[in-house]
Amino acid sequence: MPTSTQTTAKPERADAALRRRREESTHPPLRERPINPRTQEELAPAVNWMRSQMVGEFKSAMRKKRKSGRGRSLGGRMRKRKAAVAMSAAVMGLNTAAVDNQTPTKAVRMLDASQVRMDAEKLKVSDTMKEALAEEEGVRLTVYRDVAGYPTVGVGHLVTPEDGLSVGDRITYEDALDFLDSDLEKAEEGVRRLARDLPLYQHEFDALVDLVYNVGEGNVTPDKSPKLNDAIMVRDYDGIADELQYHHAGGEEARGLVFRSERRQSIFMDASYDDPRAATVDSYGQVST
Repeated sequence: MPTSTQTTAKPERADAALRRRREESTHPPLRERPINPRTQEELAPAVNWMRSQMVGEFKSAMRKKRKSGRGRSLGGRMRKRKAAVAMSAAVMGLNTAAVDNQTPTKAVRMLDASQVRMDAEKLKVSDTMKEALAEEEGVRLTVYRDVAGYPTVGVGHLVTPEDGLSVGDRITYEDALDFLDSDLEKAEEGVRRLARDLPLYQHEFDALVDLVYNVGEGNVTPDKSPKLNDAIMVRDYDGIADELQYHHAGGEEARGLVFRSERRQSIFMDASYDDPRAATVDSYGQVST
């Protein structure tokens, strides 16, 4: 049910789609009994240790999939890359023989989004960003209810009827990867609509994908995030970085979102994907920061 502040505003298309997905969900929202704070504190070390183990397993599955995919298509990928480099060299009037000999040229560097800003249409989220997302969202292989009561699984994937899952069902790491890839495709499209003709480095694109994935495309529209959109319009990259902080959930500041915003800004400005929390958990579940 919309709140009093929502009734006066025209709902965004993305928000309406999200509400529709939730209304069509396999389970309606359900308010659960809160956990005793003392019990929650006692369980925190074990939960954090388990969370870190699952994120580690997920990363291993991701790298294994990436490695196997590269092995199957390496020849085709190399042929496409060589053709693209040759085309760039031809346009620039360079000697294509240098490309055949794989001599480093300016054309090669132009294809690298870590060195040159490119149109967002040509970019996809990096594998490094995928791993950072798993660290931020956590990985759950059993369908559970999120804080709003909706069935969720994997790396924050909202369960829909098409998924054929119910609360308590189990999935594999491979399933979680498939859900993440599918959700990221939607987030990437959201970033392309947000960025419009703004050229971006890979790490800048990654940071904006994290933003859209985290808060939803409906919250980065000109109406909801006017300063962010204004900065994009005038290509003010420092101004964009200043607007990547989203600290509140349900009207209250969330400590986890503060850390995530810091990390997002570091990714956008410095291509630094490190977790600012820098926590380590030993086999006994003891956490140190």
